[in-house]
Amino acid sequence: MQRRPWLRACLWLAFLGPFFFLTYGFANQMAVQQDALGKVGNIALAWERHIPLWPWTIVPYWSIDLLYAISPFLCRSRTELDRHGLRLLCAQLIAVTCFLLWPLAFGFTRPPIEGVFGQMFSALEQFDKPYNQAPSLHIVLLVVLWVKYAQYLHGIWRLLLHIWFALIGLSVLTTWQHHFLDVPTGLAVGWLCVWLWPDAPLASPLQRAAPAHCSRWRFALLYALGAALLCGLAWQGGFWLCLAWPALSLAVVAFNYAWSGAAGFQKQANGQLSIASRWLLAPYLAAAWLNSRLWTHRQPQPVALGEGLWLGRIPGRGERQNFAQVFDCCAELPRVDACPDDVQQLMLDLLPPSKAQLIAAADALDKQLQQGPVLLCCALGYSRSASVALAWRIRCRGASFAEALQWLQQRKPECVIKPAHRHVLERL
Repeated sequence: MQRRPWLRACLWLAFLGPFFFLTYGFANQMAVQQDALGKVGNIALAWERHIPLWPWTIVPYWSIDLLYAISPFLCRSRTELDRHGLRLLCAQLIAVTCFLLWPLAFGFTRPPIEGVFGQMFSALEQFDKPYNQAPSLHIVLLVVLWVKYAQYLHGIWRLLLHIWFALIGLSVLTTWQHHFLDVPTGLAVGWLCVWLWPDAPLASPLQRAAPAHCSRWRFALLYALGAALLCGLAWQGGFWLCLAWPALSLAVVAFNYAWSGAAGFQKQANGQLSIASRWLLAPYLAAAWLNSRLWTHRQPQPVALGEGLWLGRIPGRGERQNFAQVFDCCAELPRVDACPDDVQQLMLDLLPPSKAQLIAAADALDKQLQQGPVLLCCALGYSRSASVALAWRIRCRGASFAEALQWLQQRKPECVIKPAHRHVLERL
């Protein structure tokens, strides 16, 4: 049994603790100077004056410090520990950068509080000034720590964990430490940190994907422009603030197209996306799923291509009863009802796969077909999966591109093989 990296955990904590206090304190000092010049704003909403002040919630508010200190010692391997440490480090760097670029202050005056809770508030005020607001670093760390502790607690302890962490999240408002908008911005940064450093065996999206077709940059730019447009609308405030989440979602997709590739969606072996991807990309995923169903609503069932191979859209819950095996090409949509015999060769939507991808996919599909019928799928079953079917027909059945294309179009004429896809397939 592998020993926990106790010494390495101590070293991480010895670095993160002082780094936290130095950087957070520095941001506070800079905010004080900016406030003296009248350059510190406030983002309080009118209804927030009705949020009650509950002094007792200073207890869960303070408890995150203890949970932070314990968390490195939960990790069972050096890899797990390093990724957790990098999440905490990124949380600090991103939040403090936001504090320096956009200094904000808490807008209400807290009334005097007596007793033990009052002493805890007084101790907090010795270090934590009414600045460093958005994103709430408390909420950012809450997300990172919640993910880590939930990994190890089960049953009643997991339920108690969720209750206590929910109280910590509530406490940033009921202790009058933060305004409401600090909470969703903190959640966004927290999930971004978890996404940047996912649990093994997923690779970090900071790892660049192999160079691909030039249209990859075109789609990255289009998604980035969409994110910028939504962000501009969200900046108007009011109702438009709800567009900030879709803006962030499109920004992450743009990053995936420009840098991370299909791995940036963090689809796991069980067919599900990582929890961080599900949160960050929720608006995009909802739109992608709806698009998949709208395009295929007239032909939801897969089409038989022969030799046990079926071609269709990615199956929803209860849609794969007749298939013990699925070959999944869809990077962005989760696969429910996954089985151990399923195979994934993930590709980005709308982009032509590389020759190496098609060769690997064709060989894997041929091997899988030897075990029984296979459902070959992508979001629609029209392009990525169709390209894999053609590659299999060319590579493993000796057909020419023209013969393979005719074979496919006779069975599923809805398939779309664009010129860029044709070019790669013809090279096979």
